[in-house]
Amino acid sequence: MDQAYAPPTVPAPDLGLAPVLDCRSLTKRYGSVNALNAVTFTIPRGRVVGLLGPNGSGKTTLIKLIAGLLQPTAGSAYILGEEPGASPKARVSYLPERPYFSPSMKVTDTLSFFADFYADFDRRLAEDMLLRLSVPTTATMGALSKGTKEKVQLVLVMARRAALYLLDEPIGGVDPAARDFILGTIIANYHRDSTILVSTHLVSDVEHALDDFILLQYGNIAMYSSPQLVYQQTGRSLDQYFREAYRC
Repeated sequence: MDQAYAPPTVPAPDLGLAPVLDCRSLTKRYGSVNALNAVTFTIPRGRVVGLLGPNGSGKTTLIKLIAGLLQPTAGSAYILGEEPGASPKARVSYLPERPYFSPSMKVTDTLSFFADFYADFDRRLAEDMLLRLSVPTTATMGALSKGTKEKVQLVLVMARRAALYLLDEPIGGVDPAARDFILGTIIANYHRDSTILVSTHLVSDVEHALDDFILLQYGNIAMYSSPQLVYQQTGRSLDQYFREAYRC
């Protein structure tokens, strides 16, 4: 595959002085079950941060709370210093865990949908990435494989000029041969003043692209560090550390 597309010069989002994401005592309960327990952390601009943890650790719940799709039981998530609302939501580009477009929609229709809905959507960039990923734009979403659907949705999300990108398992269904290219595309096509928070189980595939990582366990932050620091302190890669810490 070719190298990732280098986008034209476009003004970066005006992020001011506030951190891109500031979560304060973020809590979510479902009945008597605590899915997230007073989670507090701050992510500055220009970082690619992995959100890691075993199944049931609260990763998707955290991302949905930040995206404004769930209401917290307590606490809050501030985007660029703003409390939840329409303005900060407009600066977030969210990739959900599951496809959401109608099977009858053509890929080119999804581009038109995003162009109509998001003022910061770069259609030329999206079309170029789809071409490099060999995605047929005239095909319907229902005719595409699971991995190709994920490619389409990832392209749509990354073609926005957002301040914060929330990616929930963006490469889970993509074949291994395409993962490096897709990760390269993600890194190449976001503004360096923006931030990416990516949830994934495929630690070995993403750790080279991460500046930092947040490790969740039972709804709590077990660690907020960097892959480099883990290697310096343990002599292990992040993937090796994760596998040993959460071995069944």
